[in-house]
Amino acid sequence: MRLSERARDLPESGIRKFFELAEARDDVISLGVGEPDFSAPWAARNAAIDSLERGKTSYTSNRGMAALRERIAAQHERYDQPYDPAEEVLVTTGASEAVDLAFRALVDPGDTVAVHEPTYISYGPGIELAGGERLTVPTRAEDDFALTRSALEASGAADADLLVLCYPNNPTGATMTDEQYAAVAAFCRENDIRVIADEIYAALTYGTDHASIVTRPGMRERTVVVNGFSKAYAMTGLRLGYALGPTEAIDAMNRIHQYTMLSAPTTPQYAAIEALDRCDDEVTEMVDEYNRRRRLVVSRFNEMGLDTFEPGGAFYAFPDCGGDDEVFAEELLEAQGVAVVPGSVFGAGGEGHLRVSYATSMRELKEATDRIATFVNGRN
Repeated sequence: MRLSERARDLPESGIRKFFELAEARDDVISLGVGEPDFSAPWAARNAAIDSLERGKTSYTSNRGMAALRERIAAQHERYDQPYDPAEEVLVTTGASEAVDLAFRALVDPGDTVAVHEPTYISYGPGIELAGGERLTVPTRAEDDFALTRSALEASGAADADLLVLCYPNNPTGATMTDEQYAAVAAFCRENDIRVIADEIYAALTYGTDHASIVTRPGMRERTVVVNGFSKAYAMTGLRLGYALGPTEAIDAMNRIHQYTMLSAPTTPQYAAIEALDRCDDEVTEMVDEYNRRRRLVVSRFNEMGLDTFEPGGAFYAFPDCGGDDEVFAEELLEAQGVAVVPGSVFGAGGEGHLRVSYATSMRELKEATDRIATFVNGRN
């Protein structure tokens, strides 16, 4: 069977390698999974069950149920992001589909897409599948991995057609302030650069409200915002996301969506309506628990000499392991049965770091950090 060149050249996920190594053992504590350890709120699950019992198993509108789009638009008013639910909201099969649709709708073959690194591993392959060319913009630990105008200028991003933003960031947990976004927004306006803002972790911020580039002057009309229900509502397996943006962008994304997915799954849409209507308290409880875990993990890493900046969002810490991150991760797994992801998987800017998810119980986090401390002491 002859394969397409794009399929042949598509790399395997670097994260998957470490999952497979961990799965070969039964004594491993995994801090590698980017998935909440909570279940979806009961009210959302009951709504999904009720919809099935009532036989609500047909297609919905291509754009998603009108009632859900209305609630999504109301939710984003909290972030000062006003959108028309009829024309500017598209419900998708996970946030991943929304990102893919945005690439295919906005990128022509040969277009340059700037991506700050370290960042989520799917952007590069998505850009390549859309026919674009990726331009890497490094972020630095000294800047707490925030994107800066100077980094954009130094990397040649002024010639880019599109910029991908992921804040709160996977894998670093970094966030951006309104002031930092203002500088990036000015750069985008001056160079006529469009933006895809992946804000799937928007609800998971600590000590401050979520900030978005779309609220900066002149950015709403050039930005597609991506979000979903996987992280904040612990609905990863239900595969429901969405995109918000200018009518022409959402229309184009919906045309592609019609021919690929037709519509997002029906059952999760009922769950999502209920989640947005009645589950704010559960989200607050989850965020509070993540915050407790975050403080524990960051303090433990700094105590053992693995310099770790304080992540402002998501559920990842990004400690500096002081050397080859792949070797560190492999030896840690072998010696202590703790699985983490090497930072270099997320781009060259992640070299020498580890992505550590604290989306697991306090008991396991305490045990895992004890084991990591033993490993670090044994290496010194």
